[in-house]
Amino acid sequence: MNFTFFLASLSLLAQVKIYKKASTNYSDMICNVNKDRVYKAASTNYSDMICNIKGNKIYRAASNNYSDILFNIKDGMVYRGSSNNYSDILLTIKNSKLYRGTSNNYSDIIANVANSRIYRGSSSNYSDMIANMSGALTVEEFVAVWYVISYMY
Repeated sequence: MNFTFFLASLSLLAQVKIYKKASTNYSDMICNVNKDRVYKAASTNYSDMICNIKGNKIYRAASNNYSDILFNIKDGMVYRGSSNNYSDILLTIKNSKLYRGTSNNYSDIIANVANSRIYRGSSSNYSDMIANMSGALTVEEFVAVWYVISYMY
């Protein structure tokens, strides 16, 4: 599998900002990733933490409780909660694309990432841009950001 678009930069502690569409305005910041934590907009306050990442698991807010696992990521598959069951696969990540469930069919592409930009479906058209990032993310960080974009934005 090719995860090169997700690989974090040399500075693993660098904050990555996620903006609406093509904007880079402070007021258009959706969230930011800082030290394996995803915060609302530009905040880094503990109370504004949306989720946090420990290993290959993404937890709700600041929790590390087993019952608060949102996603488990293994071999490019994103599972619901702490599950590793085939029936609980929500997304497949392959070659800079997010696919619905276990599919890798062109018609099941939900989004793709190119040049630190997230596009709807398989498009790379400016009008289909969902968000842009100020830097690179790990696979787990990207899944956490996708959660924010998909469920909270």
